[in-house]
Amino acid sequence: MVGKEFHLHDIVEMKKPHPCGSNAWKIIRMGADIRIKCEGCGHSVMIPRNEFAKKMKKVIVSAESEQ
Repeated sequence: MVGKEFHLHDIVEMKKPHPCGSNAWKIIRMGADIRIKCEGCGHSVMIPRNEFAKKMKKVIVSAESEQ
């Protein structure tokens, strides 16, 4: 997970877009699994942390920079 740092409430870009067409996801829960919510249609998905780290491309908006 080197170079892939993410935090709660960050908006991230995934490698594949959601079927609704949006590629932006908000991290809404973190633990062993990570729940992300599509910014386009509001659908949420829970995936294992290691799978999320592989599929995440980059952080679009950091929650820490908004404060």
